[in-house]
Amino acid sequence: MDLQLVLVLLTVDILLSLSEAVSASLNPGDAEGFLEKYGYLHQKDHTHNADKVTSAVRQFQWLSHLPVTGRLDSTTLLKMASPRCGVKDRGSNEAWKRRVNSVFTGQSQQHLRKKRYTRPGGRWYKQHLTYQIVNWPRHLSQGPVRLAVRMAFQLWSNVSGLVFHELNEGQTDIRLAFYEGEHNDGTSNAFDGPGGALAHAFFPCRGEAHFDKAERWTLSSHKGHNLFLVSAHEIGHTLGLEHSPVRHALMSPYYKKLGRSLLLSWDDITAVQQLYGKPSAGAVVQIPSQDLSWAMQDWELSEEPMGDISLPHYCRNTFDAITMDGNGTVLVFRGGLFWTVTSESNRSDPLPLKRRWPQLPFAIEAAAFSPLDGKFYFFNGKHIWRYSGTVLDPGFPKKSSECDMPRHPDCAFFYAPLGHMVVFKGSRYFVLNLETLRSEPYYPRGLADWKGVPRGANGAVTRADGKLYFFREQQYWRFDPRKLRVTGSGQWTKKLAWTGCHRTSSNDVL
Repeated sequence: MDLQLVLVLLTVDILLSLSEAVSASLNPGDAEGFLEKYGYLHQKDHTHNADKVTSAVRQFQWLSHLPVTGRLDSTTLLKMASPRCGVKDRGSNEAWKRRVNSVFTGQSQQHLRKKRYTRPGGRWYKQHLTYQIVNWPRHLSQGPVRLAVRMAFQLWSNVSGLVFHELNEGQTDIRLAFYEGEHNDGTSNAFDGPGGALAHAFFPCRGEAHFDKAERWTLSSHKGHNLFLVSAHEIGHTLGLEHSPVRHALMSPYYKKLGRSLLLSWDDITAVQQLYGKPSAGAVVQIPSQDLSWAMQDWELSEEPMGDISLPHYCRNTFDAITMDGNGTVLVFRGGLFWTVTSESNRSDPLPLKRRWPQLPFAIEAAAFSPLDGKFYFFNGKHIWRYSGTVLDPGFPKKSSECDMPRHPDCAFFYAPLGHMVVFKGSRYFVLNLETLRSEPYYPRGLADWKGVPRGANGAVTRADGKLYFFREQQYWRFDPRKLRVTGSGQWTKKLAWTGCHRTSSNDVL
């Protein structure tokens, strides 16, 4: 191959990779503000020499499991923009060194408790603690929230000498609350809307954990952020734990979805036992993540207020993905379940995802049916699955990077005017050629091409009239490909009967 052509192709590939990273990352000019906010740089004068910035970046990279280069490269900037805990990382390095040293030296628990924290209020000086949930998030009722929080506390009591009790009123040791924007914690603790800082907490003995009310909190869904996981992390802070540099630790500062590993790492357990000792029964109890995923789905389904019991769960809440097959049947996905709605608006009971499509993960993030090849495409994390009917095609799942597609997409759909699959992620969209399974040239492009379509859409469906319907939370947007813009919007659970969520006046049906 001609050397010049090789260089051109390599340059295009690098630019596309950088473009994807930059679209969802901080600007280099904002990086110093980030490093100040999370305790890597002092905030006094907002002026820092190059050596201090380089040292701060190296500390951040070490804690975030990145190559320690000291440079603000695209990977580092992307990590800085990822959803995380709002508690400062300052002090985490030293706390971890002391913790590891104790493992090898075998120092006594009592000696470590006195030594580990120099600031007052580093731990509770009692084993029985009370907590209260002050208010509630959107899209989750009180039952699932209470269960998630109770299980989050139980996670720590299973491996330590602590015991927790919930109180509905009166003074308690730990309080959990949901707020938006500034909430009397100071401007540095103001919440920033979806993404960014998900929550923050205060060390003993203030004992408060605050969650961003603008986030989509969930238990069983793969979209949004799992309230159980974030609660368990913030509760760790209220007990006195710092952030951990261990990759799979619950106390790692960045948000992680439920995976296959145990919820608490050795580092989490060591940290809490150094402060509060081992369980009174002596045995440490761990909970497998996959078992918990199914349990939380059952909690959410059983504890949601019934309202109109004729309506399925996704009508009373939100869903992960939606698509329509070649027969005009709508498929709605949430957690490990899916529902079908026929062209006559007859709706099925919830069905296990793996029963129809074996080898899929517990839940998916995006789904699309292609009339071009009659296949289903599913997206989750770093992978893409393709099914012919219920059979996984050879060579799948593929890594998203092999197809030049983004990880963790918002939604996917087949777009007839282009004859290709379109994948939305954040502020950009990608076009996937289904014959080559590679991105079309000159993509990704900005979502501004889709005039009126919001960021963060859950899914999209093309109806027989050629119009596209985009969904996010409880809203829909109708996009007309001929006019290249949104021509209508509304609350989908009240208007769109073909989704299986509406059974009243026919005048409302679109």
